[in-house]
Formats: sequence, structure tokens, C-alpha cells
Amino acid sequence: MSAVIETTEVAAHVPQNRSRIRSALRSPAGMLGAGVVIAISALGLLAPVLAAADPEAQQAGASLLGPSGDHVLGTDEIGRDIFARLLYGIRQNVIVVVLAVPLSKAIGMIIGLLSTMHPRIDTAVQRLLDVLIAFPNLILGACLAAFLGAGFETVVIVIVLIGIPMAARLTRTAVLTQREREYVLGARAVGASRLGVLFRHVLPNSLDALIVNFVLSAATAIFVEGGLSLLGFGIQPPNPSLGSMVDAGLPYMADQPFYALAPVAVITALVIGLNLFADALNRALRRG
Repeated sequence: MSAVIETTEVAAHVPQNRSRIRSALRSPAGMLGAGVVIAISALGLLAPVLAAADPEAQQAGASLLGPSGDHVLGTDEIGRDIFARLLYGIRQNVIVVVLAVPLSKAIGMIIGLLSTMHPRIDTAVQRLLDVLIAFPNLILGACLAAFLGAGFETVVIVIVLIGIPMAARLTRTAVLTQREREYVLGARAVGASRLGVLFRHVLPNSLDALIVNFVLSAATAIFVEGGLSLLGFGIQPPNPSLGSMVDAGLPYMADQPFYALAPVAVITALVIGLNLFADALNRALRRG
């Protein structure tokens, strides 16, 4: 009877997580952070509707124009509309985050779960994670770019690889903490398999730290994309990206400051918004 009662902790935990996320969204910091991220992401996703010009279209004799009715933020050195390129750059960032961050967390969680199944597996996995952590993000990106070539796919792969170690270690720590709890022993007592216990019972009760890490990883992904593109290893022109816009706009700060400052402002706002929401989420989960 006690085994059945303890096992119900799992079913109750997912609704608790949902209520804590709602609590974080209702806090001033969480509301502001989530609002900023949602608003900027919506601008990017609606870029085909909101952009009045083709982001790759060049206009002869219209280089480095200031803001006007035709060009909200002016034009770049070859006459392309900066506002249109900014919107499509945000769109690229959103796509990168949506593709890379969930994939890195899913892989990391699976690795973390599997590493708890046997001491030898755990030792091998931890050493592999040490190797990944030892590489600074941008150096890892440069090495991959040398083999794969710079571009969108390289940015996604780098973000996936740098997100795996933290997700794996958070999952491992949570599983080691949870697996001797009574609800786990109860599940084993009624005949649940080891994998079944891990995926159906332990993992749902181990999500708190992973949820916060997911949000923080999105902020890291934005920085990494910007840094790789700034160094020439990321998304390549003529495709717009926030990092490549900063790189291209720096030499023209005196003539067209919006060229570099607009993408810097967007990157800063996204990172601050994600960190505000992560902080509010962390507080809500701890209160729970």
C-alpha cells in the first residue's frame, strides 16, 4: 500500500512544475523577461510580414543611409535595409535556439540517465564530458568549422555539443539523489524495470534544475551564435544573422551606428530577458 502511495509522487510532480512555471510568469521579473523574449521572437517569426524590403536586396546609390520612412533603421554599406535584415537575423536566432537547445538537453538527459546504470559507464561518460567542457565554446566552434565549414549547421552542432555536458551532469546528480527515495523503491517492489523506473518515475522528479538550465542554455545559444558569426564561423552572408551584422557594422559606426548597435541591442535584450525569466523560475521552483 505504501509503495502505491509513494509512487503517486511522480504523478503529482508534473502539475506542480506547471504551477511553478505559471508562478514564475506572474512575478514581475518573470513577466518582464518572458515578455521581452516573446515580443522579440515574434518580430523574428513575423519577419516575412513585417519587413517592408527584401533583406538581401541591394539598392545602388543607397549605401549607409540614415533612418527614414523607407528604411526604418537605414541601410548598410551595399544598400540593404537594416531593419529587414535585423528581423530576419532574429528569425535565424530563434530557429537556432529552437533546434539546438531541446536537442542538446534531450541527448544530455539520456546520457545522464544511462551513466547512472553502471559505475564503469559512469566513469567513461564523465571523462568524455570533461573533454567537452575543456573546450571553450568559440574554440570548439572554430575547430568544427575547419572540418564542416562555417554555416548554420555548424552553429547548431556547436550549441548542441556545449549544452550536453551540463544537462547530463544535472540529470545524473538528480537521479542519484532520487533513486533511493521511497517512491522509487516502491516502483521496484511492484516489478518495474530499471529503465522504466528511470524514465517513468525518477526523471519527472528530476526536472526542476533542468528546466532552469534549459532557459539559461537558450541565452548561451544566442551568445554563441553571435560570437561564431562575429568571428566568421557562423551563419554566412548574404544570410542575415545578428552576429554577422555586428561584425559588418563595426567599421561603419561613425556613418551608420544602427548597423551594429541594433543587433547588439537585440542580443542584449534577449539575454537579459532569458536570465530574468530563469531567475524567476529558479525562485519559484525553490519555493515549491
